[in-house]
Amino acid sequence: MNFSEFTSQLQTIDTATLGGLASQFRLAPKMRLKYTKDKIEAEKPKEASVLALFYKDIENETRFLLTLRASYNGTHSAQISFPGGKVEPSDCDKQHTAKREAFEEVGIHIQDIKIIKQLTDAYIPPSNFLVTPFIGIIEGTPSFTTNHEVETLIEVKLSDLLDDENITIKNINTSYMSNIDVPCFKLNNYIVWGATAMILSEIKDLFKGL
Repeated sequence: MNFSEFTSQLQTIDTATLGGLASQFRLAPKMRLKYTKDKIEAEKPKEASVLALFYKDIENETRFLLTLRASYNGTHSAQISFPGGKVEPSDCDKQHTAKREAFEEVGIHIQDIKIIKQLTDAYIPPSNFLVTPFIGIIEGTPSFTTNHEVETLIEVKLSDLLDDENITIKNINTSYMSNIDVPCFKLNNYIVWGATAMILSEIKDLFKGL
């Protein structure tokens, strides 16, 4: 999808109904399905925000940004995610958290990011975070500058996300589970699963329904 077509649909995106958990659960690991709303609330999860940042590449194709996290001693080491992080006391709201984290991690200035839509919260059991995702755009083709949290930038075409052929099942091992089959996206030859895949599933359904 070219960026001009994408931006022409922004008003429709803003008013469109979200798929919610039904969309997310299409790409959710089985362990996530065990957590009801009441159970999540009982866990008193920490709050975080992430940004699904859309932009045009040099050929005017619409892309969005994922990052491969740097390796560290933690639950989400070396995993693929959106720019984002924990809500800080200094953040005026969760939108600001998403924008601030995008600036810190990939160098996009806060004032250049326009938030289009808030998506359904995604719960991450291993780290007990409740993540609020936002769709945002920037004008022009960005020049990214990464910090120490980011190992690699993954610039994905929106058309690849919308292609059903890029959904698969992968057997994975992590620090908290082993030999588990999970639904996932294969994007730019990376396996994207977990909360990131759940958020992408809702985004995919949103755009497919326009």
